[in-house]
Amino acid sequence: MSTGAGGGFQDPPAEVLAEAAAAFGLLATPARLHIVWALAQGESDVTGLAERVGGTLPSVSQHLTKLKLAGLVRSRREGRRQVYLVDDPDVVTVVRLMVDQLAARAGHPPAQPARIRELGA
Repeated sequence: MSTGAGGGFQDPPAEVLAEAAAAFGLLATPARLHIVWALAQGESDVTGLAERVGGTLPSVSQHLTKLKLAGLVRSRREGRRQVYLVDDPDVVTVVRLMVDQLAARAGHPPAQPARIRELGA
């Protein structure tokens, strides 16, 4: 591994960069990013998420399946409902930082929901 010119940081291994790129790729659609943002504020079922993000049930369900396979969200059974939640608080931190930074550039106040603050982000 080589050191970078800006402070001696070592380059991460190729497999770590590939995993990071895959995670960023999954969050590259506004719908998936919105789903993760919504789940960062609290658990929800597919119906609640579809209403919140303005998507159809099948579309939101497909997005959740991809996010779940990537380990970004998880689900649990609650009676007859499948409830989804963020599986990685660090992802919440990255999403919050990016959204808040872009909101600030556009002159909007930061959109920090209480649930994200509770996760220590």
